[in-house]
Amino acid sequence: MSKYIIKGGEKLSGEVNISGSKNASLPILAASILNRKKVKLYNVPDISDVRTTCEILESLGCKIEKINNVLIIDSEKMENTVIPDDLMRKLRSSVILAGAILARFKKVSFSLPGGCDIGTRPIDLHLKNFKKIGIKISENSRYIECICDKIESKTIELDFPSVGATENLILASIYGNHEIIINNAAMEPEIVDLANFLNKLGAKIYGAGTNIIKVLGVKKLKELASYTIMPDRIEAGTFLVAGAITKGSIKINKVNTIHLGPVISKLKKCGCEILTDNNCMYINGNKNTTAVDIKTMPYPGFPTDLQPIFSTYLTICKGTSIVTENIFENRFKFMQEIKRMGAKVKFESNSIIIKGIKKLHSANLECTDLRGGAAMVLAALNSDGVSEISKLDYLFRGYENFDIKLKKLGANITREEN
Repeated sequence: MSKYIIKGGEKLSGEVNISGSKNASLPILAASILNRKKVKLYNVPDISDVRTTCEILESLGCKIEKINNVLIIDSEKMENTVIPDDLMRKLRSSVILAGAILARFKKVSFSLPGGCDIGTRPIDLHLKNFKKIGIKISENSRYIECICDKIESKTIELDFPSVGATENLILASIYGNHEIIINNAAMEPEIVDLANFLNKLGAKIYGAGTNIIKVLGVKKLKELASYTIMPDRIEAGTFLVAGAITKGSIKINKVNTIHLGPVISKLKKCGCEILTDNNCMYINGNKNTTAVDIKTMPYPGFPTDLQPIFSTYLTICKGTSIVTENIFENRFKFMQEIKRMGAKVKFESNSIIIKGIKKLHSANLECTDLRGGAAMVLAALNSDGVSEISKLDYLFRGYENFDIKLKKLGANITREEN
């Protein structure tokens, strides 16, 4: 087990390069098996969720070569259609592989996925809509089995704009002679990246980035020389808040600033100075911070993945903030740890009421989930002493070289192995 030892109080300054997107990489890795040949992916983050996904692909028969942040996936000899239970339980997004395997082999078997404990996150929405396009589903105590000879043309109305359900429907619908229309589709940039990748392979996906997506089935896909994964907007947002919470000055490179509109807007209302320029942005933290309210919503609203990070910043903003979480019911678990650092927080249903204080104090903390772990690191950077943060496996799921990047910005952070 790893832990961070962080001495707070340092203002962060300098430049940081944002890695490739975790939430775009995983569905694109799943989609890489669809052309039955080789795919070369650039800007893939070196994080544990990517490594687990690669383990699953290798267990299915793929050959994978890794050179720094470049992955070459060869799925030509892939034959297995059963996703191993032990790997499935490691991450929630492993369920996205189901749609891709279904499209290629007309069948797939898998157990319930794992991941961070931030809510129920049922896959019922995936299975319900699989059935609507002609996929037959059977379940026993261990596995869910999906079989489909032919995808049926359908118009699907999603009950909720689920990113995973939208991606799975797209993947499952790639091959055939049909038209699938997804209404109330998720509009996240990562879905646009998945569609762009598949369309370069020869798929016919229209409307990605809007709430209506149309997929026309095709007979085959072509071999693709390469594709570059989009930058990670959640990592970029994390470093924005790192600059704010330490009253520092950071230049953030390799980022699509359009993806962070709501976060930038809220930080400006808090008193931060932010400038954007092409694929980079600058933040200057302000000593005189002001409380704001936030509500998480599907894209283009305020992202739930940045709620823990932003909420932690609000604990030192002058005034009272109300944070409402509309996506995951257990997403405030991390705040019990932040309260140990002196934060004044009251819990009410799916909201928290935060009364800002001048500064947090040090404490020994345990990560509760991926984004909550990042929030604890930022809290420790603000604190008045030395903090220890353990159970970092959660954090390693989504941040590449987090401590190294922070150290280059001037953070006093050390990683130790127990």
